Amino acid sequence: MKRTARGLLFISVMMLFTTGCAGLVVQATSSLIPNLTKAFFEECDLDLAKDSLPAELKLMEGLLKNAPRNRELLTALCMGFTGYAMLFVEEQDPERASRLYLRARSYGLRAIDMEDVSHQAILSRLGAIGKGEIEPLFWITMSWNAWINLNLDKPATLGELGTAQECLRRVMEIEPAYFYGSPYLIAGSMLAARPKILGGDAPRAKEFFSKAIAASKGQFLLAQYYYARYYAVRVQDKELFFSLIREVENAPVDRLKAVCLINTAVKQKMKGLKEMGHELFF
Repeated sequence: MKRTARGLLFISVMMLFTTGCAGLVVQATSSLIPNLTKAFFEECDLDLAKDSLPAELKLMEGLLKNAPRNRELLTALCMGFTGYAMLFVEEQDPERASRLYLRARSYGLRAIDMEDVSHQAILSRLGAIGKGEIEPLFWITMSWNAWINLNLDKPATLGELGTAQECLRRVMEIEPAYFYGSPYLIAGSMLAARPKILGGDAPRAKEFFSKAIAASKGQFLLAQYYYARYYAVRVQDKELFFSLIREVENAPVDRLKAVCLINTAVKQKMKGLKEMGHELFF
């Protein structure tokens, strides 16, 4: 049913584009965009999601040409490019993933009228952001910190650490358990992945990972994956590392239907991490 709905939407949109009714397309589809992104994360078939998402993202970018301020489209593009880079690109091609994360961040910033990415401009805007804008701000934060974690070896990255941290701080002020505890997860990853000189703090990272896992009662498996990948390796806790892997191996992916795609991808990523396990510990 999801595949049929997506196909019918695509055909309908293309028919309206070819008949010169692009404005009607945007009006007709804006209300459907949140359901498209919801359906994406509910999809349990990795290959289907990987093959279909690029076309959906390009379709939304085409719609955006006719409605460049449409917040639903901008937010969906930020979410979609972040998810695509995180689930399907990052491990195979970090440079491409970095570009996609920046693309996602740009769309998210536009969604909340923060096209000026200077530190001062963003700080002056963050205080006015409330719960109604938590979704784009969260995905901005997710994409930005994912980009930073991939580029810690580049001097230019250091200048963006503070601003990205302020975005995360504001998300946590508004709703720290948003999206199954993901703000805690981002905070834990930041603190575990970075050396002390850049603000790394392993004990605090452990606290945040514990909160992230508790927020979804252990059902959002990305928390266990990042906990193993960033924290357990950082502190060389081999026992914790393999216990988290076993936990993910034994967990059903569809217990939390809204993130079935992420959970399915995490199971696959954990297999790769397990294979590297004995190389990661001294």
